[in-house]
Amino acid sequence: MNATESTALRGPAVWALVLTAAASFMAALDNLVVTTALPAIRADLGGKLEDLEWTVNAYTLTFAVLLMFGSALGDRFGRRRFFIAGLAVFTGASAAAALSPGIDALIAARAVQGVGAAVMMPLTLTLLTAAVPAARRGTALGIFGAVTGLAVASGPVIGGTLTEHLSWQWIFWLNVPIGLALIPLARLRLAESTAPGARLDVPGTFLISGGLFGIVYGLVNANAHGWTSGPVLTGLVAGSVLVGGFVVHGFRAENPMLPMRLFRHRGFFGINMASLLMFLGMFGSIFLLAQFLQGVAGYSPAEAGLRMLPWTGMPMIVAPLAGMLADRVGGRPVVAAGLALQAVGLAWFALIIEPEVTYAAQLPALILSGIGMALYFAPAAHLLMSTVAPADQGKASGTNNALREVGGALGVSVLASVFAAQGGYGSAQAFADGTVPALWIGAAAVALAAGLALLTPRRSATAAAEAPDPTPAPAPETTKAASGPVAVPAGAQRRESVTP
Repeated sequence: MNATESTALRGPAVWALVLTAAASFMAALDNLVVTTALPAIRADLGGKLEDLEWTVNAYTLTFAVLLMFGSALGDRFGRRRFFIAGLAVFTGASAAAALSPGIDALIAARAVQGVGAAVMMPLTLTLLTAAVPAARRGTALGIFGAVTGLAVASGPVIGGTLTEHLSWQWIFWLNVPIGLALIPLARLRLAESTAPGARLDVPGTFLISGGLFGIVYGLVNANAHGWTSGPVLTGLVAGSVLVGGFVVHGFRAENPMLPMRLFRHRGFFGINMASLLMFLGMFGSIFLLAQFLQGVAGYSPAEAGLRMLPWTGMPMIVAPLAGMLADRVGGRPVVAAGLALQAVGLAWFALIIEPEVTYAAQLPALILSGIGMALYFAPAAHLLMSTVAPADQGKASGTNNALREVGGALGVSVLASVFAAQGGYGSAQAFADGTVPALWIGAAAVALAAGLALLTPRRSATAAAEAPDPTPAPAPETTKAASGPVAVPAGAQRRESVTP
């Protein structure tokens, strides 16, 4: 590539990075931004514990179950087109959430937000990769990952600050001007691309959507209606049957969204189950601790968000060091150590939580949890990719992202169920009584995740990843984009079509 070509590609690459990173920031932010606003939402709109759970889970569940389907829609019918469609849905649903007159309307808007994020989010990396030259792709992806990490770290702080100084509605209004600016810019600045051979797994989508909804519905409503009540039993049993059907479908279907054969590799099984359990323990604990800091410790929403930064913000500091450590000793011990530290942090919380606990006593647990999270995140993606052949890496990444979101939804449901059974919102002591056993469950889940992480390969790459792909890879195609030639990455298993 000569200097002229390098200059010609710089503009589109920068635009792609800005647009996709901004969209990713919004989608990642909305995972945790609502946590520090929950007490204010409860005070304003009313609602019981299960309503607050659905305020979080309505987003994470729809995001999780539709993520791979959204990616397939973009591959087949146009990535730019569906990226813009996802942005529009997400932006409109954010406005609807801000205008919600009651808790049920807010939950519905959050579910639609998740649909928009599920279509938009998986296409960000595809669009970015296509727009950035291979020589600069590492830098672009590093910036993209840092922006997404910043969204996760700043979620509780942004949510708390907006709630305290404006109102909780502004955590959703924030998305609207950003989304309205991104939509026309994406139409003008991103190149369209498709993978015409992509297939949609509609039966699989219905099976996993219905199954996870049934299970989460049963868990959320178990304490309010009783574990043996008709609706709860129906949700749990029907949901389990549908998830079982999804597993069978994954083995038998010709082109399922999640090929179950991948789980036969112990490393793939180990890192994905570890991810699910990590998010189960982490999300469920943050859901309760964010409320504890306000309702029991007496901090304002902004103060609570800032006090959670040693946990949620630590990956921004430690992740680069964790990456270098993984290069030296391998990813497996780093991930396992990170999960172990996260488990110790949650156990520490469980030992000290009481109505009079000081922030100084909580700080070591927050720091340990933050370091653990950073050690997990840095090498986890590389470990995941080392367990599959190149042709399966797209589905492997989508599977891992979906399972993380599922883990978050289950974590809020399971830990809140334990909280409700052992305590409640009646008094500071009741809140502490419910939080302690829930945190022990979270710590146990993450400790189990640390054990499962040890199933991953010792080496940085496995035979599965190193083995030649049995399907001959087509030569890289050069197709005309809006501002010059763009080379489709080598090894692509589907024919790409790119148009201005």
